[in-house]
Amino acid sequence: MSTKKNGNKFIFGLAVAFVLPLSFYMIAKLLSKDKIHLPGHYRVERVNAVEEDGKTYNDTIYHSVADLSLTNQLGDKVTLNGTLGGRILVVDFIFTNCTGTCPRLTGNIRMLQKAFRRNPKMENGLENSVHFLSISVDPTRDTIEALRAYAERAGADHDHWWFLTGDKAAIYNYARNELGLAVGPGDGGAEDFIHTEKLVLIDAKRNIRGYYDGLDTVQIKKCADDIVLLTMEKEKKHRR
Repeated sequence: MSTKKNGNKFIFGLAVAFVLPLSFYMIAKLLSKDKIHLPGHYRVERVNAVEEDGKTYNDTIYHSVADLSLTNQLGDKVTLNGTLGGRILVVDFIFTNCTGTCPRLTGNIRMLQKAFRRNPKMENGLENSVHFLSISVDPTRDTIEALRAYAERAGADHDHWWFLTGDKAAIYNYARNELGLAVGPGDGGAEDFIHTEKLVLIDAKRNIRGYYDGLDTVQIKKCADDIVLLTMEKEKKHRR
């Protein structure tokens, strides 16, 4: 029974890996004909009343995710908004000693990474427009060395997928108050612990554009499609 399940998972993973490039191509074609709706925005911060031509309109202001300083598996000090400025981010939270949710979550991120790297339609380096971030929720134990070993086992491309550690209170504040993950109350102290399977999609302007179940391969494909749409959104905006 176990062998059969593993075989089915392998076949499904291959199917997703081959279907994603075609999906990207179809999205690009349809978007050029204005037939695709771009991913929505999440976390409304406020709604301003704007006067224009004698009429009043509502201008919705969405939460812009604050910066966070961390250290990646290569030992580099990085900031999510500074070092990765202009890139789309896919963020998840893991810890290297996890034996249940995290390996499955990491495996699905690996599938996303492979799909982007193998897409023959990425003539302009679409893979360089998105960066995957796996942030440790157990930063005391998840040293740079531990994260590097975990990244190697995951088959991570170190240029496009970072495993990050840093100050626990800052990381937990980022998950709760910046990304709005429903992980329960806490202060980031010694007894506080976050464990979520969610992926968060953040655009180049640092607005949240999607939440996905990172254990669901259908949701992984949706995340991939939305990444492509955000890339097209950027290109379309700057078109002359």
